[in-house]
Amino acid sequence: MVESKPSASSVPVIRTLCDETGSSETQDLVVCEMPVALSFNGISYAVMMATPSDLEDFIRGFAIGEAIVTSPSGIYDIEVSRSAHGVDVNATVSNETAFRLKDRRRSMAGPSGCGLCGVESIEQIRRDVQPVCRGEAPTGRALNKALAGLRPLQTVSRETGGAHAAAWCALDGTILALREDVGRHNALDKLLGWQAMTSSEGFLLVSSRASFEMVSKAATAGVGVLVAVSAPTSAAVDMAKQVGMTLIAFASEGRSGRYS
Repeated sequence: MVESKPSASSVPVIRTLCDETGSSETQDLVVCEMPVALSFNGISYAVMMATPSDLEDFIRGFAIGEAIVTSPSGIYDIEVSRSAHGVDVNATVSNETAFRLKDRRRSMAGPSGCGLCGVESIEQIRRDVQPVCRGEAPTGRALNKALAGLRPLQTVSRETGGAHAAAWCALDGTILALREDVGRHNALDKLLGWQAMTSSEGFLLVSSRASFEMVSKAATAGVGVLVAVSAPTSAAVDMAKQVGMTLIAFASEGRSGRYS
């Protein structure tokens, strides 16, 4: 196992008072963001700006969410190589899988906030996502428990104010795992990579909005319930209805909205 670089870096900052009567130089923690190249059988597929932590989960969840593989067993090995310029993460897959990827290869950098990098036409946006096993919405008590437990576990966000989180919650609202990243899609990929190795029942909770890509990735991974702290988009609602996913948004302790 390769030791991860810190998720936060200390940088100098000059803090100025609002009335401009003075300033002082101090240190501040910022979330780490660097190029992470995702490759399969040594062939580059995507370069994402991401936080360099939980990288094995990252490529595993990315591969499942992008329908490159259908289960973790489709990945035989994962190798992480670090340099001063970024991180290379290579997954070994079957030759048949690698051959199929040539038709979908993404040979460009993907910004941390982008979820559809490399799509060359509108027709490619709509994936052939199969219906999921419809999940029941969590009870109000379970949802409140999950939301109350989310913030204390977001260590990178608390330190920097710059990280998104995705968490897997048991049916009673207990948070079983949480992953953070500068990009919300990356945090989701990391969490899906963990969840695929455990197959535990529950629901997905994200600290961001529910966009089309978030719903699409979760549905491709077979997630039946997605809860978002922020707003949904029209495309996300349409996709959730299409695949039979329970979509809850604007979730806060004591209230939420069910959109699908």
